[in-house]
Formats: sequence, structure tokens, C-alpha cells
Amino acid sequence: MRPIIQALDKNAERWALLVFYVMLVGTMFIEVVRREVFSYSSIWGEEIVRYSFIYLAWIGAAAAVRERGHIRIDVLMNYVPPRVKAALYILGDLVMFFVAAIAFYWSLETALVSAKFGSVTHGLRISQVWFLMAVPIGFGLMMFRLIQSFLRDLRDLRDGRAVYEGDKLFD
Repeated sequence: MRPIIQALDKNAERWALLVFYVMLVGTMFIEVVRREVFSYSSIWGEEIVRYSFIYLAWIGAAAAVRERGHIRIDVLMNYVPPRVKAALYILGDLVMFFVAAIAFYWSLETALVSAKFGSVTHGLRISQVWFLMAVPIGFGLMMFRLIQSFLRDLRDLRDGRAVYEGDKLFD
């Protein structure tokens, strides 16, 4: 059971991103062919692409939190000692967690109101809640990954190791 949990912890966002990306590209391809070859398009295709992109963005944001891949200004980090660097990362994670918790609450509230009133999408005619839940799911995953990051940084600080900084995009 433990290897399954570890595989999910390491790759859950990647697998979800792959599913939504394939759905987005596949639907877009089908819709382009339908428009150009058959001179016909559907309203549901555009909705699937839009909602797949929304899930892709929010789950991708959580994956970026896990890898410390969000854009940040790290000029100061190059000039401070390792313990101060760890403290700054921990402070940043705490602030981000606070903001994510507020956003999670309000986005969940929006989804619950939609469920209460039975909102449906225009083309697919299914509950809007399925798509509004992308935001609280994304923020929930972000909070989970921030807790993991916070605990990892505390262990690194306690053990005297350098904190995880993620992969650099440009050097």
C-alpha cells in the first residue's frame, strides 16, 4: 500500500494534468476537423476545452507549489545564510497557505451556491458544480502541498541541510 501512496504523492498532479491536457487537445483537434471538413461545430466541444483548461491551470498551480516552480524574486536568497533562507521560504509558504485557505473557502462557497440553485452548463447541460470545483480542488491541493513543503523545510532546517529550492528555469 505504501508504494501506491508514494506514487500518488509523487505523480498525482502529473497524471491529472495529462488527462486534462489530452482531453483539451483531443477535443480541440476534433472540433477543428469538424469545422474545416464538415462545416459543422458543436457548443459542447468549446465547453470541454474551456473547462479542461481551467482544471489544467489549477492542478498545474498545485504541481508548481510542490516543485517550488512559481515565479519568485530570489535575488535576496543568494545573499542570505541557509537558516535565513529556510526561514524566508517557511514564511512564504505560511503566507501562501493563508491566501490559499481564504480562496479555498470562497471558491467552495461559489460551488455550493451553484449546487443549491442547480446551475447547468449551456452546451453540455450538466451541473456547473463539476467545473466550479476546479478552483477549490486546486487550492486544496495547493494547501496540501504547502503543508508538505513546510514540513520538509522544517526537517531541513532542523537537520542543517539546505532547503529545497526547486529546479531553476533559467541560470
